[in-house]
Amino acid sequence: MSQSSNQINKHLESLQKHLADEHPDNPVLAKAVKSFRKMDEVGQSMGLISEDESYATCVTWWPMISILGTFSAGKSTFINSYLEHTLQRTGNQAVDDKFTVICYSQYGESKTLPGVALDADPRFPFFQISRSIDEISDTGQQRIDAYLQLKTCPSENVRGKIIIDSPGFDADSQRASTLRLTQHIINLSDLVLVFFDARHPEPKAMRDTLDYLVSANINRADSNKFLYILNQMDVTAREDNPEEVVSAWQRSLADVGLIAGRFFRLYNSDSAVPFESPQVKERYERKRDEDMADINVRIEQIEVERSYRIAGMLEQTAKSIKTQIVNKLTEMRKEWKSKVMLFDGITFGLLAVLTGVGLTFTDNWGMVETFIAGVPASENVSLMVLGLLLGGLGYAHFSYRRIFADKQLKKLANEIGGSESDEYKQYAQAFYKGTSALRPMFLKSPAGWDDESQEILEEVINEANDYIQALNDQFTNPSGRADSSNNDRNTKK
Repeated sequence: MSQSSNQINKHLESLQKHLADEHPDNPVLAKAVKSFRKMDEVGQSMGLISEDESYATCVTWWPMISILGTFSAGKSTFINSYLEHTLQRTGNQAVDDKFTVICYSQYGESKTLPGVALDADPRFPFFQISRSIDEISDTGQQRIDAYLQLKTCPSENVRGKIIIDSPGFDADSQRASTLRLTQHIINLSDLVLVFFDARHPEPKAMRDTLDYLVSANINRADSNKFLYILNQMDVTAREDNPEEVVSAWQRSLADVGLIAGRFFRLYNSDSAVPFESPQVKERYERKRDEDMADINVRIEQIEVERSYRIAGMLEQTAKSIKTQIVNKLTEMRKEWKSKVMLFDGITFGLLAVLTGVGLTFTDNWGMVETFIAGVPASENVSLMVLGLLLGGLGYAHFSYRRIFADKQLKKLANEIGGSESDEYKQYAQAFYKGTSALRPMFLKSPAGWDDESQEILEEVINEANDYIQALNDQFTNPSGRADSSNNDRNTKK
């Protein structure tokens, strides 16, 4: 076992222990880590992931809320208000150019820790993110700290969950890097709060930000986890025109494809503009409180949804490998094999013809006869010719293998929208492993895919279903009897 493999195993053992200690009444999460480790065996043998990677690190084990938006949308003010603790700096200009991961601490004061604290802990969504940052940054050894920081907070409102505050899109000098990390966060988040600034009622001026925050995500299967928040609505109080402001934003978002969903209208009382009319103030406060109550309900829901999400991700990943990935790799291998064999045949035919022509013109067919008869030809010329032929064929064959493997992956990149995605990378690793020079051409299945791998994935899928059933027993009670869940469990035993 390599050092890198030992390291990931230590991380997963630590994760499993943390989950067991933190959730003694919900053993599903700790058990799920074991199932992910089983799936790792298949992924590593197929080349989908390397020895120092794990599918368990592709999910966040704490409920996760991400806060996105422009630099002046009031994200930090909202976070401080929600935490009931002044943690994030606020202001009309960009005050922070890093992603800030906020988690609970039992100590009475907040601490700011460097990004490497996130890179080394599998419970957080940025575990081993330095690999990605290596590809997008030239900031040297401090590259992680240039993008990330961890802040602890004693607020009970963040206990058991993670909040991520993102830098403003239009204030970051490392925009491409920010967008890439933002997509990573969005994929892992249970809830995404997208903030817009009501003080700037001309959203068309920030078209590129809208395109990224909205149009890139409206067709996602989990698009219901996005909440669009029009913040600092108190600025509309003097004109008393909140509906007009909301309509302007709705029209702008419709231009980039968002035609459903609702806006939540918020503002912070401590920094609000004065309300000249008590009636207007009461109406604004009532609407704000109603919307904030709805947001709080969604936040509370993710603590239950988190366990279901992890069990669902476990099942989904296993099924994806078993069907989608294996089928695609098999199809790619079949096409690759047919092209390599075709060009092998063409090359062999050409070499045979050229050899025949050469022997004819030099009148050396006798060398072939003596070689076949087992009599050494003069100065072993026949052996030399045969060696050159075989060497040429071998060189051509292995060159074709790599050339057509590259072509297959280029075709795949065009199909799935580029070679930068994690999906493409896992296909590339697995396909190169299956088409390596040491693997025989006659094999039909992708590398590492056999009966044992199928049995492991089937076992993982069954375990995921068991986890969901256990969660149902914990959170539901259709019969209405106080002991129904226990009776159900005893019946299963």
